[in-house]
Parts: sequence; C-alpha cells; structure tokens
Amino acid sequence: MSDRKIPDENLRPALEALSSLDPDIARAFAEHGLPPERSQEAGFDGLIRMIISQQVSVQSARAILGRLLEQVGVITPQEILKLDDEGMKAAGLSRPKQRYARGLAEDVLSGKLQLDLLPGMDDEAVIDHLIAVKGIGRWTCEIYLLFALRRPDVMPAADLALQEAMKHLKGLRQRPGPAEMYQLSELWRPYRSAGARFLWHYYRHAGIA
Repeated sequence: MSDRKIPDENLRPALEALSSLDPDIARAFAEHGLPPERSQEAGFDGLIRMIISQQVSVQSARAILGRLLEQVGVITPQEILKLDDEGMKAAGLSRPKQRYARGLAEDVLSGKLQLDLLPGMDDEAVIDHLIAVKGIGRWTCEIYLLFALRRPDVMPAADLALQEAMKHLKGLRQRPGPAEMYQLSELWRPYRSAGARFLWHYYRHAGIA
C-alpha cells in the first residue's frame, strides 16, 4: 500500500456527506481533515500482501514484504511455489502464512480462484469467492474490496484499529465488536468505505494508537 501522505481529495464528497449524517464524524473531520491517499493492487500480488499484513504491524509487514521480494523478484503464483520452507521462513512468513501463500498460489493456478472475475461481482459474491481460500477470512475480503476493488460501501468490522477508533469517536465505554461495528456504521451507508478510511486516519491522529 502506498505510504504517500497526500490528502485523498477523492474522499472529500463522501466525508462531507457523512458529516451531514453524523455529528461525530463532522467534528472529527473538521479537526483532522482528509485521510492520506492509500491504494492496493488487485490480483494475486495484492492478496499475498494482505496475507502478510494479517495480525502484524505495518512496519513488520513492510519488512517481510521486502525480504520476500528480494527472494522472488516478483510476486506470482509460480514464484511463490518455487520458494521452499527455508526461503519463506527467511522472509519472515510464519508457518500458517506459508501454507496460506502456497494454497492461494495453487488455487489461482488450478482455476479454483478466478481473480479476474472479481471486479464484475457484487460485494458479497466477491467475499464468497475469496473466503473459500484457506487463510482468507472476512477481514481480508473486506480489505480487498475496499482498497483493491475500490468499493464504496465496505466496513471491515473485525479490524481492531477501527474498533478502537469507533470507541473513541462515539465515546463508548468498551471497544465495539464486529456486530456492533456494523450496527454503528449502518447510518453511514452508502459511504462506509470512506468512513472506514477516516477511522484509520482518526486512530493515527487522535492520540488513540
């Protein structure tokens, strides 16, 4: 994902609409402004990067990705399957992530996973197709929808940073779980992707992290 800290002007119309719907968003948006530009390539490369990012810090994910790229040059199913256990371990991939990466590569090469069809599917169909791959849960599916396919109304409700940001934004006593995150963000339809992007931004800039 891009690290450029350029404000994403594409989000302004959606965040202004959200501000008219939710006074908490209006207050926080006035204070913290637009989130930075952020994107993710679609396809196999993007999914491998998302698997790497699961349950590790941004800094750790970046380091693992760098070491992996040193070994394979380019992230393709064929190159991932050429890499042995020691090579994956040297890159920093845990044993489960080694299995997930290989399984994803095998599913793409066998045709079980058809990534080129995803842009033409609706959000739930994309989730159903991706979640059949071992190691890809709903969080990864929603991140792929949001950043790779640029869908406008996605809330990755299991994301801990988003949950902490929502707790702070709404003055809640406890961090909301996924079900409550979906409920709290229902008002934000059809702009939940912009809302999620803003929550990450808020998490980093409101003294929460």
